[in-house]
Amino acid sequence: MRGKPGRPRRRPDRLSADRGYDYDKYRRELRRRGIRPEIGRRQTAHGSGLGRYRWVVERTFAWLHQFKRLLVRYDRRHDMHEAFLAIGCCLVCFRRLQNSF
Repeated sequence: MRGKPGRPRRRPDRLSADRGYDYDKYRRELRRRGIRPEIGRRQTAHGSGLGRYRWVVERTFAWLHQFKRLLVRYDRRHDMHEAFLAIGCCLVCFRRLQNSF
């Protein structure tokens, strides 16, 4: 069998980015790959709506940073850090579900 093991990688439909990536070069490259760019324009007023989606990610990182071991990475082995990250995600989900009932 040819190729790498596992399921084939899928390209995202769109990519959201902040104003730091506002260059035509990046927009052209994304369009060439079939990805719709959602990049904030520099020198425009705030309130474009792109921050709505980013806020969800920032909030989740804040929840994970409650765990000191994930905030400051003490582990040298990446598999140990990944295991604690998985435990942290499970705890965050458990707490969210516990509060919803």
